Amino acid sequence: MRKWIWACGALAGLTGAGGMILSAANAHLLPDTRLQTAANLMLLHAVAALALCSLALAAQRRGIWFAGAAGMLLSGSLLFACDMALRATVGARLFPMAAPFGGSLLILGWMIAALSAAVALWPSHIGTEDQKTDK
Repeated sequence: MRKWIWACGALAGLTGAGGMILSAANAHLLPDTRLQTAANLMLLHAVAALALCSLALAAQRRGIWFAGAAGMLLSGSLLFACDMALRATVGARLFPMAAPFGGSLLILGWMIAALSAAVALWPSHIGTEDQKTDK
């Protein structure tokens, strides 16, 4: 699981870099609100994914939930942003319904993030005596 989390963190860094590239392209080459929306979306979700990766590493037994949420946010933001950037630059779509599908993945990713935190609150029945008396 740890390798997946580190890979997700690396993808988050690349997603943030892509967001900065789109932002620079919007500022200097092609002013278009769709390009700026794509840039903002990538930057926001890259940071959120990094935070979720940190939570995944901190949560001993249930970190996979946070990692799954991070992966969902990155997948959704990349789909949505790539579709918006293609529409702004060449007038084509990534594939039909790519942006709505990416947006749906983002909503699902945020819901999984909330569920992950709720699951982390539940006490584990498997643990040391210190964890059981920590209530």
